[in-house]
Parts: sequence; structure tokens; C-alpha cells
Amino acid sequence: MKQNDNADRVILGIDPGTTITGFGLLRVSGKTPTIIAIGIFDLRKKEDHYQKIRTIFEETLALIDQYHPDELAIEAPFFGKNIQSMLKLGRAQGAAISAALYRDMPVFEYAPRKIKMSITGQGQASKEQVASMLMRILSFKDDNFILDATDALGAALCHFYESGKPGIEKGVKSWKEYVAKNQDKIKQ
Repeated sequence: MKQNDNADRVILGIDPGTTITGFGLLRVSGKTPTIIAIGIFDLRKKEDHYQKIRTIFEETLALIDQYHPDELAIEAPFFGKNIQSMLKLGRAQGAAISAALYRDMPVFEYAPRKIKMSITGQGQASKEQVASMLMRILSFKDDNFILDATDALGAALCHFYESGKPGIEKGVKSWKEYVAKNQDKIKQ
């Protein structure tokens, strides 16, 4: 999805989890992202898994109603060895996605490796490296940040970067092939 470079928009990033769900909101003005809010939904006191899912839905909906984001960028669950953990994480992700869809927001999903790569240049970067880079890029300092919150902010910033890239036409398998087919459109 190519965005108008001059259009203001708000991107909500979510890092889903059944213990802590992180969120981050960015305002994009032209080509400049600025942080609006960052935080977590702390679900540790809730023992019932279904109440956690409900809370994620309700809290995500509350953020949407308060900040009126244009898009949701969400971190995709990573593939682990524990199937039960994967199922619970998928449910948490589904609750946040459902809240966005309930408010007719487009949803964009990014793998953790993709987010890390877009923020730090390394797909294997640690959560701390991502947080440190985000603080530099977005010029904010928070000694008490929670990594789930910065992961969510990373998803929002990754989406900002990805939505500004030109798309490749269908049927074109590489940039080399795209350039060859579009010589007349490319400025020399």
C-alpha cells in the first residue's frame, strides 16, 4: 500500500502477548514519524485466558477510539516449539486484529525478523537493540520502558518504512526484471 507522502496518518503498533501486550502509536506527517504514545496492557493479574483475550480486544478498541489510528501494524507470532503457547499468542493477536477490523482499520502483519531488520538492519537483533535504535530514530528517552512496548512501536515504524516503498508489479520476480520492463518510466 503506497501512501501519499504529504498525508498525515496515525499508525497503531501492537506486540501481542497473553501476559503483556505492548502498544505504540506514531503520527506520520509527510516523511516524519513522531511518537504519540507507548505502553502496555498488563494481563498478569488475570488468571482466566479468555478474560485476557477480552481485555486485549477492549483495550485495543479503547486506543483506537482515543487516537483514531488509520492502520494497525501487528507483530506476527514467531514459530516456537510449544504449540500451546503458539495458540495462546495467536488468540491474543486475533483479539487485537478483531478490534481493528471492528473499526474498519486495515491490518498489516510483520514477522519479528522483518521488524528487527527494518529498525536495526539486523534480523537477529535483540529486543534491547531494537529499543535503543527506536529511541535514537524517534528521539525519545524512557529509562522505564518495557520491551513489549518498544516492540509494538517497532511494528508501527516498520510499517511506516514498508508503506513508503514502491510496490513491485504482479508477475515481476525481481528488481532487475522490473527495471527491464519499465525502462520508459525510469529517469536516467
